[in-house]
Amino acid sequence: MTTKDDAAPEAIDKMNANLARVEELSQRLVAALSKRQPSNPALNAPDQELFARAAGAYWQQWLENPAKLFEAQVGYWGKTVAHFLEAQQQFLKGETQAEVEEELQDRRFANPLWQSNPYFSFVRRQYQHNAEAIRDAVEHADDLDEVDRKRLRYFSNQIIDMMSPTNFLGTNPDALERAVATEGESLVQGLENLVADLERNNGEMLVRLADESAFELGVNVATAPGEVVFRNRMMEVIQYSPATDEVHATPIVIFPPWINKFYILDLKPENSLIRWIVDQGYTLFVVSWVNPGPEYRDVGMGDYIEEGFLEAIRVAKEITGQKQVNAVGYCIAGTTLNLTLALLKKRGDKSIKSATFFTALTDFSDQGEFVPFLQDDFIDGIEEEVGQMGILRSFIMSRTMSFLRSNDLVYQPAIKSYMMGETPPAFDLLYWNGDSTNLPARMTMEYLRALCQKNAFVTDGMELCGETLHIRDVEVPFCAVTCETDHIAAWRDCYRGMQQAASKQKTFILSQSGHIAGIVNPPSKKKYGHYTNDDLSLDHAAWRETATFHDGSWWPRWEAWLRRRSGKMVPARIPGDSDYKPLTPAPGTYVKVKASN
Repeated sequence: MTTKDDAAPEAIDKMNANLARVEELSQRLVAALSKRQPSNPALNAPDQELFARAAGAYWQQWLENPAKLFEAQVGYWGKTVAHFLEAQQQFLKGETQAEVEEELQDRRFANPLWQSNPYFSFVRRQYQHNAEAIRDAVEHADDLDEVDRKRLRYFSNQIIDMMSPTNFLGTNPDALERAVATEGESLVQGLENLVADLERNNGEMLVRLADESAFELGVNVATAPGEVVFRNRMMEVIQYSPATDEVHATPIVIFPPWINKFYILDLKPENSLIRWIVDQGYTLFVVSWVNPGPEYRDVGMGDYIEEGFLEAIRVAKEITGQKQVNAVGYCIAGTTLNLTLALLKKRGDKSIKSATFFTALTDFSDQGEFVPFLQDDFIDGIEEEVGQMGILRSFIMSRTMSFLRSNDLVYQPAIKSYMMGETPPAFDLLYWNGDSTNLPARMTMEYLRALCQKNAFVTDGMELCGETLHIRDVEVPFCAVTCETDHIAAWRDCYRGMQQAASKQKTFILSQSGHIAGIVNPPSKKKYGHYTNDDLSLDHAAWRETATFHDGSWWPRWEAWLRRRSGKMVPARIPGDSDYKPLTPAPGTYVKVKASN
């Protein structure tokens, strides 16, 4: 049994040990930060002209309608003073008043102390008043066009989220309780986590979302059996081993996005689309894209088409002895598959029998949540960045995507890791999300300028591979799968682009959930349903209003559609042949290259 006299020396020893760890970690922190190669400053904030226009609109409104602004300010002052007086009474009484329902819905403030403790209650409610005042100011600023208002709304919300009291140790009851309970050990472990993240990302602070030590490619993720049967500078082509005695004659070639890695389609056996397709009796080829370094500076969209899409299709045809393939493109690869189809139409090449698009944009006229990043000031900054580095470094894309959901993907994980000292969860989806890729300089600018900004593919046409490519040249039968809450490729925008294609056989499916969960939605889970509607002449709202809802995954519906376009049954094919000998087992070598390498 430990006596009081024994406990004091133990506490002192523990404190000294923690102080020694802090000193060591401080040295590692400085060393990690010294390796940082910061991105172009233009990528960190919008051009100052945006704020100048907002300030000009504010003062113009002051001159023209001072009563309106006085009303807003007096309302804010009134709430603040009243709140201060309430807080004084609460401190005196040691109790808080009942909260209105709206104030209790923010998950950041779930700890009961945010309501029961007068100090934390005061901090929280004043933060909410401040946030409301900032949002109201943005919404009521006159003489701003819609693009400026959307950008100002986004950046003001970033400031609001960043200044949340939960992001600071002194005003986070969860972190303070944890520090007391662990005698400060949680704070030291949090510093360890912070330093490790900085070291892992060459001085950039990207919060680690998953325990990377819990996963190994080919061991407990990306385990579907197969062989790499072809490799060039752009990709490895994986042919997966058959799971049935017979397969459909026409092979499938899947093109994943090169913004991420292909194994989102093969995280684990129970949710692997790759395994499921093979189990249905298909010969499946999947492209694993190279993770490019600066030497890929001059690689453009045309190179991805010629050396990626067309080469993979050629390999699949030669190995299987078929004249056509069924092609699948996911996200940016779905956009590029549309470009490829337009090119093949120009060349009179009928190698693609049908196409399937997962969350693929072709009409970029509505930039959605990406409006803040697709204006000239940011794109000019990216152009300077890739001109200097030869690539768009992966952390820039990761950071941009994360801040679209900053509370869920930045601040809450940072609080748990750096304040609470928790180890990130062993979650395969988050592990994949953090395994990011670089993008070649030329390809990045072609995508941003020609597709995102000029919307060339559906307007004047996009110049690639010696041709002018247009969506009206997409004529093969296709199935487009989109996701209801997708914030990257909004389903209504995918639908609008699909309507402009010239194909006479079109199928459109709207899955529940988002960009990933809506696609990786195995039938066995019975989790998300989907909508169908054969009338594709309707606008997106009318289509959704009159669509039929179906319980369960869209995978079986798509397979039934695909089966009709996949030919007779033939003996199952083992990976490779005499001309394409297996090079290495799946998942191959390219997928294992980290962006930081």
